[in-house]
Amino acid sequence: MWLLNPPEVREAEVFTRLPEHFRRAGVRSVWGDANRPGQTTDSFLEGPVFDSAGRLYVTDIPFGRIFRIDAKGEWTLVTEYDGEPNGMKFLNDRELLIADYKNGLMACDIASGVVRPYLERRNTQRFMGINDLVFDSVGNLYFSDQGQTGLHDPTGRLYRLRPNGQLDLLLSNVPSPNGVALSPDERVLYLGVTRGNEVWRVPLLDDGSVSKVSAFFRSYGPSGPDGLAVDGEGKVVVANPGLGYAWVLNHRAEPVLVLRSPVGMSLTNVAFGGADRKTLYCTESVSGSILRSTLDTAGLPLARANSIH
Repeated sequence: MWLLNPPEVREAEVFTRLPEHFRRAGVRSVWGDANRPGQTTDSFLEGPVFDSAGRLYVTDIPFGRIFRIDAKGEWTLVTEYDGEPNGMKFLNDRELLIADYKNGLMACDIASGVVRPYLERRNTQRFMGINDLVFDSVGNLYFSDQGQTGLHDPTGRLYRLRPNGQLDLLLSNVPSPNGVALSPDERVLYLGVTRGNEVWRVPLLDDGSVSKVSAFFRSYGPSGPDGLAVDGEGKVVVANPGLGYAWVLNHRAEPVLVLRSPVGMSLTNVAFGGADRKTLYCTESVSGSILRSTLDTAGLPLARANSIH
């Protein structure tokens, strides 16, 4: 057991916080009333991703906003629209692909802020509530469809959207599918299962199917694994909002490092950045903060779509 060899524990530092003039203090939202009832929600940060110039983009779910943060920690509003944006990845140099809980997959032009539909429905049926997404090196898009699923309703889904537009349903029995990340060889997909308090290991077979899906890591606490990232050695970084932790797991799912939030307990997602991609950036959503910590191994470069739909 990993408890026999306790991992290093380190406190992350606060890099920057959402400025007060962007906070929606006292403003109610449909998302906030449903997901954080009785609590003050002036923002809820998610979806960290870096552009090729090293600027960080994050979402604000309840108020439909995307922000850009420069190397000095200065914030710029990219767009505000009628949506609930969560995870993001770049389609290309000019467009972000958004996992939008309300609208499905949406694309945002980072220069103009214009948001357009990318994939709103499957066979005219709305998604339950898309959460996060990742591209592989040939342009396949994997994304989670979480909705309000959990142990009471284990019907969350994992999809693959191929470059030719074919949409494959890979899993339909997940109690709250959340963050998605790929192993360095892209033969395994890691899936955060929030309400099950697990990270699942999903083998991707040559024929396009999946098999022998297993629980790779089990956490604990009031809210389980959320966003994920993978480094060049294959270690999996797991944001755990119920604990305010980011776990760094080796190939045996043993925690070798635990990063702790110094502000708030809702550490929702993670992304590698910096000139050498060795700095891990984390969204802490309750305080509206971006945390960071330097790690020993660089994060995997993130793939983009081969073409625009």
